[in-house]
Amino acid sequence: MFFESNLLSCWTSTGNKTACTRNFGAYLHRCSRLSLLHGTPQQPALLSLAPFEEQVKRSLVMSSVPSSSTQPARPLTRSDYKTLSLSALGGALEFYDFIIFVFFAAVVGKLFFPVDMPDWLRMMQTFGIFAAGYLARPLGGIIMAHFGDLLGRKKMFTLSIFMMAVPTLIMGLLPTYAQIGMWAPILLLVMRVIQGAAIGGEVPGAWVFVSEHVPARRVGYACGTLTAGLTAGILLGSLVATAINSIYTPVEVSDYAWRIPFLLGGVFGLMSVYLRRLLHETPVFAELQLRKALAEEVPLKAVLRDHRGAVALSMLMTWLLSAGIIVVILMTPTILQTIYGFPAATALKANSLAIVFLSVGCIAAGALADRFGAGWVFLLGSAGLLVSSWTFYHVLGSHPEVLFPLYAITGLFVGTIGAVPYVMVKAFPPVVRFSGLSFSYNLAYAIFGGLTPMVVTFMLKSSPMGPSWYVAILCGLGMAIGVFLLTRKR
Repeated sequence: MFFESNLLSCWTSTGNKTACTRNFGAYLHRCSRLSLLHGTPQQPALLSLAPFEEQVKRSLVMSSVPSSSTQPARPLTRSDYKTLSLSALGGALEFYDFIIFVFFAAVVGKLFFPVDMPDWLRMMQTFGIFAAGYLARPLGGIIMAHFGDLLGRKKMFTLSIFMMAVPTLIMGLLPTYAQIGMWAPILLLVMRVIQGAAIGGEVPGAWVFVSEHVPARRVGYACGTLTAGLTAGILLGSLVATAINSIYTPVEVSDYAWRIPFLLGGVFGLMSVYLRRLLHETPVFAELQLRKALAEEVPLKAVLRDHRGAVALSMLMTWLLSAGIIVVILMTPTILQTIYGFPAATALKANSLAIVFLSVGCIAAGALADRFGAGWVFLLGSAGLLVSSWTFYHVLGSHPEVLFPLYAITGLFVGTIGAVPYVMVKAFPPVVRFSGLSFSYNLAYAIFGGLTPMVVTFMLKSSPMGPSWYVAILCGLGMAIGVFLLTRKR
């Protein structure tokens, strides 16, 4: 260790690794001539060169591995942009595969359950199958994160999209209830559970993957860009569903056209599997492997024992993310039709515009977090969302002409969620980062993602402004988190 520490000191002070290594090699050669290293028949060796050589080799390799923590100021390279692009594209396609089911829920319900079943029961069972995907997220995320912390980020990153693509493709090929009876909904349920397990590993895995590839000062931009890609998957699903229902008649959709979006999702998902194989393991994980510093116990055990504060913070931030998406993006089109009387086509067009601005907001929030810190982003972004959403829900009744601009502005401020993964990936050390983030995110999403629609629906019974009150509560939480982050930074 004496020689290694001096060698590393020489590297640090002079910046010339080649010269330092050559000088230390010459010194070791002189030592060997003095029999200090190899010994004599009468005097055993005082030092062993082999372990030192191995340490030097390991140090040389480690020093050549780029790390976001050791190179915070370098600009993004072409390789970084390639990683971001392929990760965001794969995330968009995987989210499309997961969400496309809801756009064809009515058709799927009629085809995969008995014809004589009451409509309300058929729809309940259909959405029960959809919800099964959410329930499978925590378990899938925990298992994939466990192996992601032990075997590598890239392997799980590739596995998650494979586990999403194959069930989506199979769903497009499944026989209906009229052909195989009760096996139809059972197989549909199995495919949906596998999809849920896949998405549970995809989202946190993607955030960890890109954040460990880029410089430390660009982590926010990377996570915001990836989050924008995930939200773009929702927009893609909406556009494909609109196109299918516009091109084909209702009879044709029921006969065969409903399968097209699933088949497309499966094929493009498998293409993404190939593209992700071109990506490299993250430098941070590669360095952990070289240092033999991987977790020596179950990573989740260490998370729950040593990082409970980070888990609590991450779960609260996931509430912001999940509820913001569910209320403003997924539930509002229906609210626009039922409460405000907008035609379905108008509501969906406005929703598509809001998703576009949401994606832009995610990228902006991530970049601003890099520049000014996440505390200011959450404080000001949540305040902006409070004003825009309150105006949106309260003004539409008397001024329907402002639907598009107000929905777009509200979607832009929902993009504040683009800074959520920036905080979460920094809350856990690399050795348990995947497990900590995945556990927090998926558990919170299962709780708040499942309860939010029911709570908002209950609030709507009391007041048509129920969604605005729920979003206002979220904004209060977001501002509180912003103040907490600013205080902790000081």
